[in-house]
Amino acid sequence: MKKTALSLLALCIHIISQAQNFEVIPLGIYGGEQEDNLSAYLVGAPEEQAFLCLDAGTINTGIRKAIAMKSLTASEETVLRDQIKGYFISHGHLDHVSGLIINSPADSKKDIFAIAPVLQILQNHYFITDTWINFADQGQKPILGKYHYNELKEGTEIPVQKTSLYITGYELSHVNPYKSSAALVRKDDHYLLYLGDTGADRIEKADRLNMLWNTVAPLIKKGQLKTILIEVSFPNKQPEHLLFGHLTPNLLVEELGKLKEKTGLKSLEGLNIMVTHRKPTGDNPEIIKEELLKNNSLKVNYIFPEQGKKISLP
Repeated sequence: MKKTALSLLALCIHIISQAQNFEVIPLGIYGGEQEDNLSAYLVGAPEEQAFLCLDAGTINTGIRKAIAMKSLTASEETVLRDQIKGYFISHGHLDHVSGLIINSPADSKKDIFAIAPVLQILQNHYFITDTWINFADQGQKPILGKYHYNELKEGTEIPVQKTSLYITGYELSHVNPYKSSAALVRKDDHYLLYLGDTGADRIEKADRLNMLWNTVAPLIKKGQLKTILIEVSFPNKQPEHLLFGHLTPNLLVEELGKLKEKTGLKSLEGLNIMVTHRKPTGDNPEIIKEELLKNNSLKVNYIFPEQGKKISLP
């Protein structure tokens, strides 16, 4: 009887430890060229049907694909207007914002989260009469006021309205001194980390990734952060002087090695690394996948997302 009770207890602990805290639905996965499949990831709590959209390169096509794959069950209009509660925009490049801009006339009132330099790009270059019209609540007149700008300040957490999520922004370097950013998303005591485009510190001559690793290492050691979404844009054959603020498989492993120094190898083993922003030129996506899987001495769990296919995460 005692042995049976202990077995049941162990099973309960295992089930609790494997509980799903986040759902990610990729609306777009690539880093250019395929305009119907560009960086955008819905993240939410299971069964909540309320999402924060991490970047917004492709929106409508991704929603349709997710509905076709039964990752989303509502209509296109309902998902866009009612289920997406806000957007985190990591930086101002078109492959991360074009879906937001194009779909803005059909969208509903909601928040845009970004660091100050990114909000300035949206305000000064996109939501203006010459390129579109100002659907936000600041900037050039006429101001339609559909989107509310929320400035993310380093290390300061703010709620994502009408969801159970909270978000904190961190600056990244994407062809220094051009700024990109990362979002640390929290639900209760569980975290997910999403990085926009970023170069390696060594190439960028910066310390932004090192500072980010310092922040998240304690969460990884405690088992509270189990998933990182991070870009790998080019295969290893890409010359370092032609990376333009991006990572290769070798550079990702280099950066994860720096993270390991802060967490210890045991804490890093099994960490989910979702590989985003692969450039779709030729066989690049498959080459990147092969190079990462062949060089996995850190024993992380690589995830290669597919457009529209839901991913459940601890």
